[in-house]
Amino acid sequence: MSLNTSTAPSLPPPAGHQGVIGWMRASLFSSPLNTLLTILVAWLLLMVVPAMVEWLFIRANFNATTAQECRESGGACWAFIVEKHRLILFGVYPYDEQWRPLLATIILISVIVCSCLRWFWRPSLLLFWTVALSAVAVLMWGGVFGLTHVENDRWGGLPLTLILATFGIAFAFPLGLLLALGRRSNMPAVKALCVIYIELIRGVPLISLLFMSSVMLPLFLPEGFSIDKLLRAQIAIILFAAAYIAETVRGGLQAIPKGQYEGADSIGLNYWQQMRKIILPQALKVVIPPLVGIFISLFKDTSLVVIIGIFDLTQAAKTAVADAAWRGFSAEAYLFIAFIYFVFCFSISRYSQSLEKHLQTGHQR
Repeated sequence: MSLNTSTAPSLPPPAGHQGVIGWMRASLFSSPLNTLLTILVAWLLLMVVPAMVEWLFIRANFNATTAQECRESGGACWAFIVEKHRLILFGVYPYDEQWRPLLATIILISVIVCSCLRWFWRPSLLLFWTVALSAVAVLMWGGVFGLTHVENDRWGGLPLTLILATFGIAFAFPLGLLLALGRRSNMPAVKALCVIYIELIRGVPLISLLFMSSVMLPLFLPEGFSIDKLLRAQIAIILFAAAYIAETVRGGLQAIPKGQYEGADSIGLNYWQQMRKIILPQALKVVIPPLVGIFISLFKDTSLVVIIGIFDLTQAAKTAVADAAWRGFSAEAYLFIAFIYFVFCFSISRYSQSLEKHLQTGHQR
């Protein structure tokens, strides 16, 4: 007796569960509460979106020469951004030399983009970074090759924000890895030091670290010895981010099955070979989403340096708004810098999703 192993053709889904109607029925009107919320959100959008579009674009003024012309239009005054974009983007850097921070920004963004492409993932990438950062330093400081020397007190705007974020991530990540490994170490002294550092730093806000680096640290330095304010802020950002990275990486290390460690021991690998070749690659794949969240938060938290007098993107926008001839257009200024932050943060987020998909971490539903 033979059995018929042929399979019957799959039946189509019920009519109510396919297409746009089915999606709306399942997602927007699946219950009385969801229906009520959908109606409320739709009403809110109908009330807000048309008014925002009218203010942002339809009645906006892009080519006014005075603030009065902008006020008469009744919409957004994007002419203010046109007039003040160099101050917002480059701060009080000498006006005639602002091509230098512009070129430095392009170089910095270019090397970051190249680092995200797998084709550049080779040992020569370190040399590429060294050359790029040296070029950025020469452009920003000057004093060589006929460039006018500019103190970093006059740096500001987008280049300064990118420098703080880039160096913060670049130095905080390896420090966080070492702290995570130290916290899981079998050596009591190393473990205790790492635990104290991580819990102490995570227990205070970044603002307090910035205040300590700016106000209290100089009090403990020997007389006649000083550390640049920008460098102090950069160190505070690195120390703060490293503690959060350490805890995130520690979670990834704990997620690795014990068999991976035993397998590494069985083939005769020492501790650092195990970490470099087997354990850390798997742990870092697991924690890609939270690590990217930390990087995005770090990029946005660079705006806090404004409280210690560093002329970042936020402070540059505040200075542009303070101009008596263009007073009253703070919404446009902060929308402009919010758009800049959104572009960078959204790009980081999208790249992390593509990287996670490429590595097939299996954490997306």
